[in-house]
Amino acid sequence: MSEPLTVPPFLAANVARLLPIAREGRLGRLRRGIEKEGLRVDTEGHIAQTPHPKTLGSKLTHPHITTDYSEALLEYITPVYSQPREALAFLGDLQAFSYRYLEDEWIWPASMPARLSGNDSVPIADYGTSNIGTMKHVYRKGLDVRYGRIMQAIAGVHYNVSLPDSMWQVLQTLEGQERVSLNDYRSTRYFGLIRNFRRHSWLLLYLFGASPAIDKSFLPRGDAPETVPEKLKPLDDETYYAPYATTLRMSDLGYQNKVQEQLKICFNSLSNYVNTLRHAISSPWPDYEKMGVNVDGDWRQLNANILQIENEYYSDIRPKRVTKHNETPSQALEARGVEYIEVRCLDLNPFDPLGVTETQIRFIDAFLMWCLLSESPWISDEECDRLDDNRRLVVERGRDPRLTLTRDGEATSVGAWGEQIFAEMNEVATLLDATEEGAPHAEAIAALAPSLQDPALTPSAQILARLEQNEVSFSELMLTLAKEQGEQLRHQPMLRAREALLDQLVETSHQQQRDIEVADQERFSDFLADYFASARENRALTSLHNEASS
Repeated sequence: MSEPLTVPPFLAANVARLLPIAREGRLGRLRRGIEKEGLRVDTEGHIAQTPHPKTLGSKLTHPHITTDYSEALLEYITPVYSQPREALAFLGDLQAFSYRYLEDEWIWPASMPARLSGNDSVPIADYGTSNIGTMKHVYRKGLDVRYGRIMQAIAGVHYNVSLPDSMWQVLQTLEGQERVSLNDYRSTRYFGLIRNFRRHSWLLLYLFGASPAIDKSFLPRGDAPETVPEKLKPLDDETYYAPYATTLRMSDLGYQNKVQEQLKICFNSLSNYVNTLRHAISSPWPDYEKMGVNVDGDWRQLNANILQIENEYYSDIRPKRVTKHNETPSQALEARGVEYIEVRCLDLNPFDPLGVTETQIRFIDAFLMWCLLSESPWISDEECDRLDDNRRLVVERGRDPRLTLTRDGEATSVGAWGEQIFAEMNEVATLLDATEEGAPHAEAIAALAPSLQDPALTPSAQILARLEQNEVSFSELMLTLAKEQGEQLRHQPMLRAREALLDQLVETSHQQQRDIEVADQERFSDFLADYFASARENRALTSLHNEASS
């Protein structure tokens, strides 16, 4: 008989101190917004070659419906809500609204792309003639010459979460940190959360990874033997899969880059994070220099540096702050601190029309709070390498019963380590559920717990089972799901007020784009030079100077 799992004293003490305050309603609720990407595809499951529908509004200025890398890669952005159900309802209405105008097209439900016909079959998004629109387009051209377009056709869910000020103020008082500014305290604690997230994000990859298979057109030369990675096996004439993989999207087939690996951002402090990114956007890289930047009037990339802009840095989590005019994401962070975090490692859930469920959201909320309230020492370079190894192993072999991960220098199984984390998360769920009707966080943890000992319950295993049972290819299965979900969303009723808002935003966003284009008088080369000169400024120093002057 195994010994009962214990909760670390540090975490138990934090929960015990906060629980009475939560029951009094003084902690407030987490706030979240959802960003969901999805490829438009034609009736045969090929990536759409049509432009972004004008009937959806301007992708440059619309606050809720835009595109990511490709003209075909829709991106939906919800407002911030304190209740997951409200965020999901808005996301559903955005997709229902879109289906009014997609005609013979569907939204692909999987993270790994639909049928492709080579690099050029992924159309780069066009944002119009303004300088900012041109910059967004050239940035994407730069991603093409650096990494190719096919990688940019991958989709996912980004989950943005913040703690309310009331919760930060309570934590700051309990920890005796009142002499520290709230912005500095909040930033320090967010970075502690991020470090623990990076230590344990493998668990989310295991539980929610949903990309164990790909269409062969995703590979550079289809099924040419010399181009098929060793980890992949043929499932049928059109599909490759990795037998125990959870999320090929997060593998070296997806958003990974060897040039960026040298950055070694382990999120130990805000200044370290910002300075490393600033170095990357100002340091030339020889291979990128050879590609050229502006060649005979053809802008191939924004610059030849390690990163063109900060958004090019790939990570499973990011600290964020809403930017002001003429301010980069890092400058916003150093001027006013971390405002929220963005979780970026979530595959689309292909079995749900929204791509993410309330159970997932409630679990992630509890996971993030557990990361915040647990001890979080700085991450050494050696530990950083071990964390990368754990993530890679779960990505490629997460459902392998023989798999072991490294925890505190010792080998452990996914199930054993996961059960310990779940036991500790249950304590945090009690805290979060103190302000809810029922126990939605505890219920989410309980719903996912069986997956730890039975990998067949994970989304990645369910996808492979469906492929084998139905004897269909990856693209055939996903096209069937796309059509089923599309029909469901086409007939989904919308709130009248939201319907009116989205109707209005179509014309408003187009007018805003026209206004921006008319107002632009500066040459693009001058605009870009001014942008990068401003991006090199240390806004923390500027902020301190402004405070001293006032």
